[in-house]
Amino acid sequence: MSEMKRRDFLKVVWGAAGLAVLGEAGWVGLQFFSPQVVDGEFGGVFKVGAVDDFPPGSVTPFNAGRFYLVRLEDGGFLALYRKCTHLGCAVPWNQAEGRFICPCHASEFEMDGQVRNPPAPRPLDRFVVTIADGQVSVDTGTTITRDHTSPDDVVYA
Repeated sequence: MSEMKRRDFLKVVWGAAGLAVLGEAGWVGLQFFSPQVVDGEFGGVFKVGAVDDFPPGSVTPFNAGRFYLVRLEDGGFLALYRKCTHLGCAVPWNQAEGRFICPCHASEFEMDGQVRNPPAPRPLDRFVVTIADGQVSVDTGTTITRDHTSPDDVVYA
């Protein structure tokens, strides 16, 4: 049996260490770029409550989800993204005015997200609302852009 020279041994050790470092860096990179979505956080599903928790004509903010749950006067539900479609400012609900008013450039939106006053080019984006067993859930994983509001956007219990 021949003995391994010190130089050859060090080459093997350094090569193995280098492969371990590259493997770890690759794993960390994959974890960094992979979406980390958890229920109850933006990009996940929010279980917001029972249908009866939201009276008709109400707008309820969910800050962690970056959306408003709107219950229209007829009982239908919409989940509207709070991001203005003009330049992306956070749009608050103005209870006194009964509409969303962007503080950046004064775009205004109706309760269903329809543009009332430009410069916003289109209605507020929305998220999917699901009602099962009397419980309302909102999926913030996919933003639904729209060029007009539609009765098909509204979900009923």
